[in-house]
Amino acid sequence: MNRTIAAIAALAVIVVTAASTLFTVQQTQQVLITQFGQPIRVINEPGLHYKLPFIQSVITFDRRLLDFDAPGEEVILGDQRRLIVDSFTRYRITDPLEFYRTVGATEGGIRGRLNSIVSSSLRRVLGNEPLLSVLSTDRTRIMGEIRNQVNTEARQFGIEVVDVRIRRADLPEENTQAILSRMQSERERVAREARAEGAEIGQRVRAGAERERTVLIAEAQAQSDILRGQGEQEAIRIVAEAFSKDLDFFQFWRSMQAYREAFSEGNTRMVMTPESEFFRFFRDSGGRLQPLPGTPVTPPTPTTAPAATPQ
Repeated sequence: MNRTIAAIAALAVIVVTAASTLFTVQQTQQVLITQFGQPIRVINEPGLHYKLPFIQSVITFDRRLLDFDAPGEEVILGDQRRLIVDSFTRYRITDPLEFYRTVGATEGGIRGRLNSIVSSSLRRVLGNEPLLSVLSTDRTRIMGEIRNQVNTEARQFGIEVVDVRIRRADLPEENTQAILSRMQSERERVAREARAEGAEIGQRVRAGAERERTVLIAEAQAQSDILRGQGEQEAIRIVAEAFSKDLDFFQFWRSMQAYREAFSEGNTRMVMTPESEFFRFFRDSGGRLQPLPGTPVTPPTPTTAPAATPQ
């Protein structure tokens, strides 16, 4: 009975000793061995490892990327604009020994240090940049400068800063309305300039069209006057040629035209003597033309008077 109890006690001691001696390191972990609070060695390889039981301790650190969300803070930009910046940082523990010496055994100790480092870097870099650069594609360059500065300062804590990003960048509430009013005024000014330029271009187009219209009308009028003059010249030539061929017929034809124009309305009264040259074709009963010697017939201008009332 005593032997059984002794065997069980020995087995228990062996199990406890083995459990205190052996430990497993996962692929996502890195381990620091301490002895009485003093760091002894660092284990980065995953697998089964050992330590001295009871006097050595195992401190585990995560080797994956870790996140740190900084609280939003107000930053004054290079153009004296105020901006509320909310950022986050990605980092990993690269030196567990240095991390343990400067920060401690938990990851909570590094968060206060990172908050101070990131805040200082944001103020330094953004303090030299205008608002338009922060809100444009230059943000990538700006965040690269911030990351480099933060990483340089964070190396003393045994960590590597992989990335620093701005999650949100907003104007303070008291400045938002003023900025919106200024932007609206600027857009209205640009719109007025665009409308003025459009009106100027439209006026130039209309003036050019009116000038071309005037030139075309003048050229057409000149061409029509030339053609009309040529036509009148040709008509005069034809009339003169016809007149020279048969003088008697021409005088008779002109007299007939004068009769038609004078008596076409039917209520024309003419005051002249019967012996007037205008009625000479009415006096010739033989039908022969008897023009005055040496002069062509020129019909007198008829005098038009209102028709008399029959009595």
